[in-house]
Amino acid sequence: MDEVKVLISEEEIEKIVKELAKEIEKDYDGKDLTLICILKGSTFFTVDLAKNLNRQVHIDFLQVSSYGKKTISNGEIDLRLELQESIEDKNILIVEDIIDTGRTLKYLIEHLKEKKPASVKLCTLLDKPERRVYDVKVDYVGMQIPDKFVVGYGLDYNELYRNLPYVGYLDM
Repeated sequence: MDEVKVLISEEEIEKIVKELAKEIEKDYDGKDLTLICILKGSTFFTVDLAKNLNRQVHIDFLQVSSYGKKTISNGEIDLRLELQESIEDKNILIVEDIIDTGRTLKYLIEHLKEKKPASVKLCTLLDKPERRVYDVKVDYVGMQIPDKFVVGYGLDYNELYRNLPYVGYLDM
């Protein structure tokens, strides 16, 4: 097993999630909210975020891939799992683990807007803005990180490391 160096501790993640939840609570006060969890990576983040929101939320799932078994996106978006419920006239919050090039999120936002939601916003735990290729408006950012390949807290390399309670990086 490769050595994983800690980038964001479990305690730091908990603090970030609570801060994001407070901000989201304020912005959606009195409004319905549907969280769209992007599988598989954002599962841990979505669950923790939902637990910290002091309100009823709906949760649905999308699964997309642009990495395959590589550490760099191949540029092709593969929609593997579609939403199970209608989002028409609903306030949608896409919950993503990490945004780098913005390619996948650009595709997802366009895809979801075709379903006529009341609003679409984007929340990410981690952001790598220097890798951005597509301009994507990110409404809630947990933390900006350097351009390293990160794993843990849902993020994986070849389906490994997701269960680490922290975010770390691999020297590759």
